[in-house]
Amino acid sequence: MGDAVDQLVDLLDLEQIEVNIFRGRSPEESLQRVFGGQVAGQALVAAGRTVEEGRPVHSLHAYFLRPGMPGVPIVYQVDRLRDGRSFTTRRVLGVQQGKTIFALTADFHKPEEGEIEHQVTMPEVPAPESLPSAVDEVTQGLGAEAVRNLNRRQPFDLRYVNRLRWTDEEIAAAEQRSAVWLRTDGKLGDDPLIHVCAVTYASDLTLLDAVRVGNEPLFGNRRKFDLASLDHAMWFHRPFRADDWLLYTQESPVAGGGRGLGTGQIFDREGRLVVSVVQEGLFRRMRR
Repeated sequence: MGDAVDQLVDLLDLEQIEVNIFRGRSPEESLQRVFGGQVAGQALVAAGRTVEEGRPVHSLHAYFLRPGMPGVPIVYQVDRLRDGRSFTTRRVLGVQQGKTIFALTADFHKPEEGEIEHQVTMPEVPAPESLPSAVDEVTQGLGAEAVRNLNRRQPFDLRYVNRLRWTDEEIAAAEQRSAVWLRTDGKLGDDPLIHVCAVTYASDLTLLDAVRVGNEPLFGNRRKFDLASLDHAMWFHRPFRADDWLLYTQESPVAGGGRGLGTGQIFDREGRLVVSVVQEGLFRRMRR
C-alpha cells in the first residue's frame, strides 16, 4: 500500500478503551476542521466492531454537529439499540474535548434472498484508464507545492469523467452534476468492514461538487464559498472492494437558503449499483 492508504487504514484502526467506547486518531492538518469523511468512517468502524460477524452494514444516517479540531483525538461512544434476528442497530456519538461533534445511526442486516430486484443503469462514461488523475489535472490551477500536498494526503486515486472547469464560461455552462472514478491508491486487506468504511470516507470527498460545479472552480484559489457538511446518508446495496475502480455519479437537485443537496450513486466496474448517497451542505460566501 502507498503511504496515504497506510495512513487511511491507520485512521480506521480505532483503539478500544471500553466495551462500547473507541478512540480515533485525528491527524494534524492545515484544514480548519476535521474532514467529515474521516469522522463518518471512524464512527462506522466503531459501530461495526460491536456487531456479530455475518451482518454487513446496509445503511447509515449521520449529522455533523460541530466542526472537529485537527490533532485532537475523537472518542466514539456506541449505543447498542437493537440486536434482532435479522437486523442490528447501533447509534454512535463522536466526542471531542467533552462536546459531541458527530452523531451516527447505522443498521446492519443478515443477508437474505429477495424476490424483488432491479436497479438503474450505470451511465456510459470513459474508462478510468483513459482519464488523468485529479492531481495531474489540477496542476494547471494550483502551484507545485499545493499539488504535492494534495497528492501526499490523498489515499484515493480520483479521476473526473468531465475535465475540470476553470474559466468563467466553462463554469457558467456546467450542469449541476459530476462524475468521478475512484479507488484506493493501493490494495486493502480482505476485511469487508474496512472497504465499506473506506468508501464512507471517500463519499464525502466529491459529493458536493455537484452543487459547486456551476458556481466556482472545484480546485484552485478562486473559490467563492466556504462549505461544511451538515448531514450524510448512505445505503449499501451489494458487496464491493474499495481498491477496485468505482464510478461515483453525483447531481444536485436543489440549492437555496445557504444549503445545497447532493445525491450520489456508486457503481462497480461491472455496472452494479453498490451504494447510494445523499448529503446536504452549508454554503456561505467566503470573506476576503
